[in-house]
Amino acid sequence: MTTRFLTITKRIFHTTLLALSPLLFATTATAQNAASDLPFEPSEAESRITKVMAKQIEQQPYNFATIRVSSCTTDRNRQQVEVGMDKGFADFHFDEKSVKAVTKAVKKSLFKPYRRYAVRVTVGGIDIADLTGQPPRYSAHGTDQWGDIDYRGRPWVSNVSSPLVPTHGLYNRHLSLWASHGRFYDVKKGVWRWQRPKLFGTTEDLFTPTLVGNYLIPMLEQAGAVVFTPRERDTQSHELIVDNDAPQLGASYIEVGGRRHWQTAPCKGFAWHDASYDNGDNPFEAGTVRMANTTKKKRNYNLISYQPRFPEEGEYAVYVSYSTLPKSVDDAHYTVWHQGVKTELRVNQRMGGGTWVYLGTFRFDKGSNEYNRVVVTNQSERKGVVTSDAVRFGGGMGNIRRGGQVSGLPRCLEGARYYAQWAGMDNSIYDGRKGTDDYADDINTRSLMSNWIAGGSCYAPDRKGTGVPLELSLGVHSDAGYSKDDGVLTGSLGICTTQFNDGRLAAGISREASKRFATLLTDNLQHDLRQRYGRWVTRGVWDRNYSETRLPAVPSAILETLSHQNFSDMQLGQHPEFRFEMARSVYKSILRFVSSQHGQPCIVSPLTPTNLRIHILDGGVAELAWDVTEDPSEPSAHPNGFIVYTKEAGDFDNGTYIHSTNRYRLQLHPGVLYSFRVAAANRGGRSFASAAVSARWMPDAQQSVLIVDACHRLSAPAVRCNASEQGFNLDLDPGIDRGKAYRWAGRQLDFRRSRMGIEGEGGLGWSDDSLTGLLIAGDEGNRIITHAEAIAAASNCQIESCDSRAWETGQVDSRHCQLIDVATALQREDGSSRHSGKALTEPLQRLLDEHAKRGGSLLVNGAYVATDLVSASDNRFLSEVLKCSLAGAYRQPNDTLKGMGTEFYVHHRLNSRHYAAPAMDILQAEAPAFTTLQYANGTGAAIAYKGSHRAVTLGFPLECVKEPTQRTSLMRALLQFLLGRD
Repeated sequence: MTTRFLTITKRIFHTTLLALSPLLFATTATAQNAASDLPFEPSEAESRITKVMAKQIEQQPYNFATIRVSSCTTDRNRQQVEVGMDKGFADFHFDEKSVKAVTKAVKKSLFKPYRRYAVRVTVGGIDIADLTGQPPRYSAHGTDQWGDIDYRGRPWVSNVSSPLVPTHGLYNRHLSLWASHGRFYDVKKGVWRWQRPKLFGTTEDLFTPTLVGNYLIPMLEQAGAVVFTPRERDTQSHELIVDNDAPQLGASYIEVGGRRHWQTAPCKGFAWHDASYDNGDNPFEAGTVRMANTTKKKRNYNLISYQPRFPEEGEYAVYVSYSTLPKSVDDAHYTVWHQGVKTELRVNQRMGGGTWVYLGTFRFDKGSNEYNRVVVTNQSERKGVVTSDAVRFGGGMGNIRRGGQVSGLPRCLEGARYYAQWAGMDNSIYDGRKGTDDYADDINTRSLMSNWIAGGSCYAPDRKGTGVPLELSLGVHSDAGYSKDDGVLTGSLGICTTQFNDGRLAAGISREASKRFATLLTDNLQHDLRQRYGRWVTRGVWDRNYSETRLPAVPSAILETLSHQNFSDMQLGQHPEFRFEMARSVYKSILRFVSSQHGQPCIVSPLTPTNLRIHILDGGVAELAWDVTEDPSEPSAHPNGFIVYTKEAGDFDNGTYIHSTNRYRLQLHPGVLYSFRVAAANRGGRSFASAAVSARWMPDAQQSVLIVDACHRLSAPAVRCNASEQGFNLDLDPGIDRGKAYRWAGRQLDFRRSRMGIEGEGGLGWSDDSLTGLLIAGDEGNRIITHAEAIAAASNCQIESCDSRAWETGQVDSRHCQLIDVATALQREDGSSRHSGKALTEPLQRLLDEHAKRGGSLLVNGAYVATDLVSASDNRFLSEVLKCSLAGAYRQPNDTLKGMGTEFYVHHRLNSRHYAAPAMDILQAEAPAFTTLQYANGTGAAIAYKGSHRAVTLGFPLECVKEPTQRTSLMRALLQFLLGRD
């Protein structure tokens, strides 16, 4: 591989050097008295660096970008040369040795007058010494590092179907993480309640999970970490349990025995009963466990099939339970079948027995069939036993009875105290106050539960437990406090405890590690958020006696992120884009801290690709393409590969790794609807997957449809802010988030600034309970799929699709398509979102106008399709191309639409199934166009035009039509009109 690499590199050097020379010379004289010419020959430096890195390339399973000099500056006053490398250089594995070697290679290439100068090699302005994973200010401290203490066994859970192992991320690192407190039972008052008051529509216990659950935990897992959380993580309110002792009604439990048949293990296990549990009841002591000796055979093995009956299609977390025995193996084979897709996992049963073990979250069909189940076998590379107890699908509702009553809310909204009991913990972990103070018990439970999970591992050898090598814990909270001045933030605060247990953690290292972790969290938040938002407040690091930082056996911290009582904080905190940025900063701090603890380099995972598009070439070959999203603040986050996820009839598959390219071709089968997502990848992990695109090849099709996704907006709710008022107006616009979350407690009732600082009813921000317990759907990136499925079911058209920005920038050719379907969804100008803006931009209007002038047909739909079209050119487009005008907004509660001989229903109110359109454009036809659909009050919901071209404009998102059969019927009628020959 080295020879091939050098050959390709030299070939590219000759072709790129001339193009680079103007840049090199232009960037030379940036310092006072700078040199007027280059201090070296760029090709000579590139050649020397190539030779230095060649040995490492042999051992790295990726194709790297060409080693290339992009800039050079000399400073004669300081006698320093700075050589900037292309961003692809950040892909390499840098350690202290390679940094010195690269610097030496550059120095050798300098002309003689400059060889006495200091040399600094950078990527994107960052010194390559800072790409080793050990930033200078957080370098080794000796006694607070793990040193020789390290876990080298197999992960607790690993997805062997994944095409990527993040070798320089958090692979095989086990972390404990939780968000705030959760609903708890107030023993003195005899009620279930939140820890904090309901302010600005939410509470701390609802707000922080939207940061941790929707963003931070996925980022850590995408970097390879195994994340344990002492609170239920799954928002799914349904819970299906399949168990050998008592399967739920409609579930199927089947044992298939080979020569080494299943038998009852010599230990207690889980058993379910259809009732709530009293304090102290342990469901993991009520049943039995099955076990079998292992086999290496690919045939003639034992298996157990756990097949529930799902009440509805959706995403469900999958948990398994088993027992850890002296002969347990570290590679128990589990297979999750989800909508016909097979995902294989390996579970290390030498640890973590006797509790719920999270495998992942998967999408399942409604009902019961063999394509939606979990299978465990006795196959293993080790000689020993495999045990299997119960399998749980979904988070479920709280079932721990306190004061004679359950909470009545999904389990994920409850505190860790109640999940610990459901997860089989001893009551000493969650009931230290003997039932007298659930709030205090809950605070301790998070740490004590983590300690029990970690007990007996190399990081917590001084105590009993399940042996999982948890090496870090973090609690994420919001805080109280407020400022009377608009725009003033309370920011973030780190908390740690060093003065306890003689300043030592369980494995003997200094508790100063916790202080270093807390400092890293706050410093990085200040750096990252100021870079993005221009302002951020760091309140410092408190070294104090807090339970969540005193009790953990491993380095730990509390991060107080924002104030839920301060409106300026919540304006940021309720914005999905901000929560992504904050979570990414915390993820990077965890990555750097864990890596530096072990003296290992690290690489930051990349950002999500954009501008997806798919085009069908001759013979049914589809070309999928996308654009790279660079992270200017993180050179190591440059992707060196991509994962393409494919969906046919069922769920998305486990992905195909594509080396160093942003294009992918594959052969389509005729008549099959395909959908694709793409994630960027490097050795640090993978990004979130992109929104989906879809395609269908129809060899004999006479007509083609291009579906264009024109919504990129994620947003906070509408703001009501003036001299006397302050708050969120959820009824005007609740905003839109990424994924699903229990985001709101209710609607804000008190907006009076004069009542600022009062925590409770009658105070600024006070809110009702109207949305408590409602799972609110956000944008899942499925718009194109929904439209494509309706088109495929209603017609024989060929289907292609793209992101609107790809079409606007000339990366998509639509001239062969007869119909353009533009889905603007909830896109609008909201004044705060990074990707807000009117639904139909000027470039998009131009393209639609050109298509119409060619005689093509248009289907334009969205809740705010005409809301922001206010300029003269906007009005001309509406009048001449779409043949309509804006006549108001439909906000009435009735969600019925009528017309075209039928009626159907749209998601008009917040719900758990699909994002809602609380406000929808009322449209008025301009002759000769006509109204074809009406809202419940008789106003125009859709305008149709047939003339020089054909167009239908919907004032609502087509994907918000509730039932698939109704969407298909509506799409069939629209296509008959838009593509008809009459």
